[in-house]
This record gives sequence, C-alpha cells and structure tokens, in this order.
Amino acid sequence: MEHHGLSTTMRRILLVINCLILAVGICGGPLMMRLYYVEGGSRVWFSSWLQTAGWPFTLIPLAILYFYRRKTEGSNAKLYFITPRIFIASFVIGVVTGVDDFLYSWGGSKLPVSTSSLLLAAQLAFTAIGAFFIVKLKFTPYSINAVVLLTVGAVLLGVRSNGDRPEGVTSKAYILGFMMTLLAAALYGVILPCIELIYLKAKQAITATLVLEIQMVMCFAATVFCTIGMIANNDFQAISREAKQFNLGEARYYTVVVWTAIIWQCFFVGVLGVIYCSSSLMSGVMIAVLLPVTEVLAVVFFRENFSGEKGLALFLSLWGFVSYFYGEFRQTKKQTNKSPKTEMPMMHTVSA
Repeated sequence: MEHHGLSTTMRRILLVINCLILAVGICGGPLMMRLYYVEGGSRVWFSSWLQTAGWPFTLIPLAILYFYRRKTEGSNAKLYFITPRIFIASFVIGVVTGVDDFLYSWGGSKLPVSTSSLLLAAQLAFTAIGAFFIVKLKFTPYSINAVVLLTVGAVLLGVRSNGDRPEGVTSKAYILGFMMTLLAAALYGVILPCIELIYLKAKQAITATLVLEIQMVMCFAATVFCTIGMIANNDFQAISREAKQFNLGEARYYTVVVWTAIIWQCFFVGVLGVIYCSSSLMSGVMIAVLLPVTEVLAVVFFRENFSGEKGLALFLSLWGFVSYFYGEFRQTKKQTNKSPKTEMPMMHTVSA
C-alpha cells in the first residue's frame, strides 16, 4: 500500500476528534466505576472486565469503513489490514492492559475518584520515560517541565493520603489501593509507548481501520484475561445476586454495567487515535489534564472532599498541560518557518 502524508490540517482535525472521544472516556469511565462501587458493587474482576468488554462495539465503525472501501475500491477492497505480527504484538499488549485494568479497579474500589484520578496523572512521567527509551522521543524543556509538575502533584496527594479515606475502608486497604493505583499509572505509562512502537514498526500504512483493529485486539485480549479472573473468582455466578442487592435497583445495575463498558471503549479508541495523530506522550498529556476534570466532577456528583492538596495538584496539572502545549506550539512554528511549503512527513494515511 502506498504511503501518503497526512496534511497538518487533517491531522489537527482528527486529533481534536480523538481528544473529544478520549475526554468522554477518561472523565466518564472512572465516575461510572466509582458509581458501581458506591452503590453496592464489589466485584473487582468484573469491574476490570467492564473496562474492555465493550470491544464488540468497535465492529460498527469497522463495518462502516469496510463498506466505504467496497464502494470506492470494489471487489479489491481488503476485509482487514492487521498482519499476524501486529496481531500478536497487540494481543500481548492487551494482556498487559488486562493486568493494568485489575490494578486500577482494585485501587478504585478503595479510593475516592478525586484521589485516584490525580494519582493517575503521574502516568505522564512514566509515559515520557517509556517513550524516551522505547520510541526514542526527544524531550524539550517544556515537556520536562510538564512531567515534573504532574509528578509533584501526585506526590502532594501522597503527603496526606489518609485524609479522604472512604467510610468502611481500613487504613491498610487505603494505602494498598494508593499503591495499586500508582502501579497502574506506571504500567499504562509503558503501554502507551509500546502502542506507538507498533505503529512505527508496522511496515505498512497506518490507516483508521488498522488503528481500530489494533484497539479491538488489545481490548479482546484484556477481556479474555479478566474473564479468566472472573471465572476463578466466581464472579459470573455473583452478578445476578449483586444486581438484586444494588442500591439503585436491578434494572439500573445493568444500565450502569452497559454504559460503563461503552464509555470505557471511548477511552481506548481515543487513546489509540491520539497516538495515531500525534504521539504516546501527547496521549499521556491528554489523560493527565483530563483527570483533574474528572476530579472536579467527582466532587460535584459524589460530594467528595476537595482538600488544599487536591486543589494544588489540580493547579499543577493544568500548569503542566499549558507548558506542554506551549512547547508543542513553538516547535510546530519553528518547523513551519524552516519549511513553509513542506508538510510534516508521516507514515499515516487518511484512507480507510
């Protein structure tokens, strides 16, 4: 397949769309997960499973893109683009994602959303380090500043980590949840550059279809991993019983479950889309800056305590976000001034 350059304008449009999809996932996913726990849910493996169980929904845009190719290319249109090599790499990363989902769900069962969200902002530091070693991403003073600010924000939360412990959660369980969430942030910080590495080593054009196929395989693998955990923990037998005891009622239990799966799919589609249009570090920055928004929403909907440490962590996150994008703006401007008539060469293509 011929490789076409993705124009700067089209890249920015796709980036904005994927950022919006990511915003829905990163803001809504943690809130839905916390709603499940607050209203009586207690199955950690089931909560982990829901984060990727919505992978079949990816078949809808894939089908639309396929019929579009059939219309434009006729019988020559390929049914899929993923190769066995990319499939295996995506599946392995998907299993690791399943582990990360479990760590995050376990931590989320013990921590308020406002705390776990700001802790996850620290994943930007791990993403930056991982991107530096895995995909040889170059640091700028602005990206370093953003990483430091977001990391300091997470450390600030650890200073008074026991101050917002939910009722019924022991001090030991809270600290363990704190560590689990940080570990989840570290692990996902490595996963993002690995996804970017798949794009760089694909040896083929990275189309919208291929991005969705990679995302579907990853989520399928993570779901398989969590399904094994659910079977071992007898979660499938407990779902109907848990639904009847759910504080909001049985019908709303299943509504929460379905929407949780759908919203988390927005997160994964958005993450891979942002990496596709930009980089793994950019994806990490978007997650980091949207997490404080999730924190504010948690304060509003769950009436969680908004301490001085959380306020300062929110300020540092926003400062880090502005610092990163100012650096990106300066770098883009510098490249434009050097070669005003040349588009940025990329392996991506806007074809389906």
